[in-house]
Amino acid sequence: MNTTLIDPRTGRERGTAPVARENEVRSAVEAARAALPGWRGLTPRERSRRLERLAALVEEHADAYAAREAAGTGKPDSETTGEVAQAADLFRFYASAVRAQSAPAAGRLVDGHESWVRWEPLGAVGVVVPWNYPLMMAAWRCAPALAAGNTVVAKPAETTPDTLQLLAEHAAEALGPAVLGVLPGDRRTGRLLVEADVDMVAFTGSAAAGADVAARAAGRRVSLELGGNAPALVLPDAPDDTWAQLARACTYNAGQSCAAPARVITLRENYEQTVEQLAAAARDCRAGRDFGPLNNPDQLARYDGIVKASAAGRNFAADIAPRPGEENGFWRPARILADLPEDDPAVLEEVFGPLLTVQWAEDADAALALADSVPQALAASVWTRDLATGLDLAGRLDAGETWLNCHLVQTAELPHGGRGASGHGTDLSTLALPEYQRPKTITARLTSGR
Repeated sequence: MNTTLIDPRTGRERGTAPVARENEVRSAVEAARAALPGWRGLTPRERSRRLERLAALVEEHADAYAAREAAGTGKPDSETTGEVAQAADLFRFYASAVRAQSAPAAGRLVDGHESWVRWEPLGAVGVVVPWNYPLMMAAWRCAPALAAGNTVVAKPAETTPDTLQLLAEHAAEALGPAVLGVLPGDRRTGRLLVEADVDMVAFTGSAAAGADVAARAAGRRVSLELGGNAPALVLPDAPDDTWAQLARACTYNAGQSCAAPARVITLRENYEQTVEQLAAAARDCRAGRDFGPLNNPDQLARYDGIVKASAAGRNFAADIAPRPGEENGFWRPARILADLPEDDPAVLEEVFGPLLTVQWAEDADAALALADSVPQALAASVWTRDLATGLDLAGRLDAGETWLNCHLVQTAELPHGGRGASGHGTDLSTLALPEYQRPKTITARLTSGR
């Protein structure tokens, strides 16, 4: 059974990919379990060396990864090149992090006894990767899981299997057979993997799908990153480049990023200037020149439905500039919506496109309350020249990650995770390693008992 792949730049078929079902899922999980003793039995140094080799293979074949990423997502070179480099960096980061991992307290904590704690891998981990960052999200999940000593079976999104299939080929060479396996397929494939004999599920996707994953996991550990609806609090003394920075962050990957700015909230006194400046900045961001298309017909229909249902009083849309032959692709312009009710669907829902809404509040406290008024709590930013005020608001925002006078600035060393409807768990940083491990306490009596 195969599925048809579509090039989002043109809207035309670009090939097919297999769709895994019960037999393929069972075989992949069994292979991961068979590979587990050998992989978890390696010393951290040896696992580190193999992960370093995988990172090197990604770098050596960076052009092939970038081409596959572009085919599945339509991203321009300016995005794919950086994301491939980030994926390689993540495998290098966790190759080192696992060797430096610290343990909880150990020693003579009870009279006459010596205790210590071992961090052990969970086993075989099922990973479900979304279509917005096919390679990078795979690295976010797979790198710490593998470094911790687990084997992984990863399921890419139906529309973007390309880069993860190449990664699995290189993983077999660098790590060993079945240490990282891949199951291309559709939503049913993902459900089969979640219900299979895996010890943990790491999922990135929508809130509704995350709830379904948690239910199907039936008590097994899950790590969920379920999207966002990030506010950007823009105060009257915001830096001069605020508008351009927000427009670029909103249109990176066509806005298809869980942490992208989505809701600009400013004060009443600054509202008209904010609307005008953002509309001008958005006009300088061209779909087809500066950023890519939406990923698939379903996302296109969802985005168009939200825009159509919006009661925004003002709707500013930039031009699009697809190349010849790409006029029928899934392109949508940078867009600014203003004069919206607080319950507007473009405000309450994660739009997942190159769109910013603009709202106003009477003061900073009211802006903060408006920012925290939606169920999602993944990311946020504050824009002001007043460092003390900015740090105070950034600390008070209910979000797993907040930025001051920037947005979407991330690195392997810093954790990323959601709250509320945005899920739970930690990606990135050394704090992600315990997501894929469990502690075992061992206590020994020091006397013989004679």
